[in-house]
Amino acid sequence: MSQDNNSGSTLLLTFLAGAALGALVVGLTTPKTGAEVRNDLKALGRKARRKAGELADEAEEAWETMKDRTAHAATDLKRGVKDAASDLRG
Repeated sequence: MSQDNNSGSTLLLTFLAGAALGALVVGLTTPKTGAEVRNDLKALGRKARRKAGELADEAEEAWETMKDRTAHAATDLKRGVKDAASDLRG
């Protein structure tokens, strides 16, 4: 399970690093004024922040779902063990 969390973190960091690198390349190769480039970078930053927020919301939702499923599974397991112990006792 921790591998899944690492995978999500790696994906997010890779996305953000790619966005930053892309912004740098665009800034260095586009014939725009400084103000235009700054505005473009600000827009890109807002877009990256929004996407990171969406990914965080999705991760939180997945975490809550997994937590609920685990709690239900633990309850079912506990009930099954109690029933099995009761059956063994007679």
